[in-house]
Amino acid sequence: MKALLRALLQLLFRTRLTGEREFRCAGPSIVLPNHVSFLDAIFLYAYLPGDVCFVVNTEIARKIGFVLRWVSHITVDPLNPYSLKKIVGEIREGKTVVLFPEGRITVTGGLMKVYSGIGFIALKTGAELCPVIFRGPEYSKLSRIRDKVRSRWLPRVSIYVGSRTVLAAPETRSFRLQKKEISDRILALLQANLFAARQREDGDASLFDRLLAAGRTHGFGKTAAADIGGTVTYRRAIMASYVLGGRLERELAGEERAGVLLPNSIGHLVALFALFYLGKTPAILNFSAGVENNLDCAATAGVSTIITSRTFIERGHFEELAARLAAKFRLVYLEDVKDAVTAADRLAGLAKYLLKAGSKGKGEVILFTSGSESKPKGVVLSHANILANINQASAVIDYTPRDRMLNALPMFHSFGLTAGTLLPVLGGVEVFLYPTPLHYKLIPGIAYDRNLTLLLGTPTFLGGYAKYAHPYDFFSMRLVLAGGEKLKEEVRQVWLDKFGIRILEGYGTTETAPVLSINTPLFNKPGTVGRFLPGIEWRLEEVAGIADGGNLLVKGPNVMAGYLLPGRGFVPTPEWYDCGDVVSVDGDGFVSVKSRLKRFAKVSGEMVSLDAVEKTAEKCFGTDRNAAVNVPDAKKGEKIILYTMAKTASKQALREFMSQARQSMLALPAEVVVVDKLPLLGSGKADYVKLKARAQEEARHGS
Repeated sequence: MKALLRALLQLLFRTRLTGEREFRCAGPSIVLPNHVSFLDAIFLYAYLPGDVCFVVNTEIARKIGFVLRWVSHITVDPLNPYSLKKIVGEIREGKTVVLFPEGRITVTGGLMKVYSGIGFIALKTGAELCPVIFRGPEYSKLSRIRDKVRSRWLPRVSIYVGSRTVLAAPETRSFRLQKKEISDRILALLQANLFAARQREDGDASLFDRLLAAGRTHGFGKTAAADIGGTVTYRRAIMASYVLGGRLERELAGEERAGVLLPNSIGHLVALFALFYLGKTPAILNFSAGVENNLDCAATAGVSTIITSRTFIERGHFEELAARLAAKFRLVYLEDVKDAVTAADRLAGLAKYLLKAGSKGKGEVILFTSGSESKPKGVVLSHANILANINQASAVIDYTPRDRMLNALPMFHSFGLTAGTLLPVLGGVEVFLYPTPLHYKLIPGIAYDRNLTLLLGTPTFLGGYAKYAHPYDFFSMRLVLAGGEKLKEEVRQVWLDKFGIRILEGYGTTETAPVLSINTPLFNKPGTVGRFLPGIEWRLEEVAGIADGGNLLVKGPNVMAGYLLPGRGFVPTPEWYDCGDVVSVDGDGFVSVKSRLKRFAKVSGEMVSLDAVEKTAEKCFGTDRNAAVNVPDAKKGEKIILYTMAKTASKQALREFMSQARQSMLALPAEVVVVDKLPLLGSGKADYVKLKARAQEEARHGS
């Protein structure tokens, strides 16, 4: 009977089972599947070997009593504590029990909470846990997210069976805390296996191949992206990528890389996917970084051609930048390419669309470090790096094709590219691309008018939106994600008080594509940057003079291929990537970022956090527009210079404040300099390179 059912499911759903050997166990075992549809139990019954016992809710058992006659099962009342003891007894007898840890079919599309009772059962039995991940049944007519996805009767189904494990908690904790810890670890186990299942689905796909897959899954007629000029469906985006790719293939003959100088827009999105289709590598330039920076970046990337737009150059007043770039590189304007498109080009694009032609190769993506501490370097990210990071984030954050994202972070920013553009487009989420995050008065209105549900930004930008927004502008917002810099408590609080929204803070680097950790609705601890994403290994190196925390090193599938360095070319990433951040990790796995390692000054042999100096100045002067830098000093090794926009600021006032707060005077800046304006990077962070150069220049002249 099982063999017949298995053959039928294989025929109807083209089922693919991975890791079947993990189903076999000699002793007590608990099978822990995610729960995405009413079909899940049928697949498990068909594919699990031997006699297994299903745990069924009493209410559901009444409805499917006829079916249960043929299946070994336990009926339980989730409100009755004796039901758990009944399950424990069955497992102790050596049975394999199937237990859905979420207790219900998902209504979010992602993993839901795990009940503490599951932790009780795992602790009492010491049984092996076998995680199982279903992918596909959530798109069936028998799921509970039919209103959120493009459902069908017979979706393709994959079943991923993870490695078995046994979980234990420290006996020094109370039993209640042990249960909670095991339940949390079971959820983390499922998240890790959901990530692994997504990775296996991707295989060796390119970003363009994933765009094709997104069209098949969510419908080619679904809107993929929008900007201030209109919208584009998956069909139009893919066809436009084929057509533009055909023209660019001639323009870029013999060139593996091309510079891209464009704002957030549909045109930028299509240009990237056209390059991905060709297997070319886009080097995305930061138009806000200045002329010299862009000249250096383009030279470091080794590009000969830069793709841009006349409209963008004119409206952004980048004529000087374009002229200087044109003197060394060939500029290709999208308007000219569009005018050159022929009927033959369009027919060729249509033919490729009908055939769903895959990419011609896999290039990479080159982004550039912000330059907040040194000269910008090229960061080489493979398609696999970016897709891995998307899969990691997707395993812990619930979003569906019913969501709509607002992304005003530019694509030269890794957060804006991966999380703000590629994740939604490849995940079936319509994304509204806005050209600048600095329009604090306009962006909240866009969120309101378009009923947007997802927003990401740096804390600086989120604080700007909160200042000018009406309390109802973000009424439809489900998730607000912050990254790029430390989230200030006042920004967190104003969003909670004014909009009733909890900001979820994360952390990452351009070199890790970029997200390393994030708070989620399921795992959240304010003041931290959340837990590490699945698939990331980490360790802390001791830093002399710093007791609480260490230098963070990571490795994982999202870590870059390597750097492009001026004059040196490509330098591969070592086994462990040095993030250069001092962090601490608590007993629950939550990460707290203390400071950049380079953001410490060594004063009289002691390590002093420059971020902490800025925080103290903020409390003393009542403004967060402060920036501390360190410069060499003949007497103390290094000294601290504080630049502030507080007009009444003085070193004496800061000294008195620190004395009252009983803070070490080693952290007192040698100088407090009042400025009208702090230089900023495109991300909104202070430009410490410029400030440090100014401090060193002033020190040389004795100012």
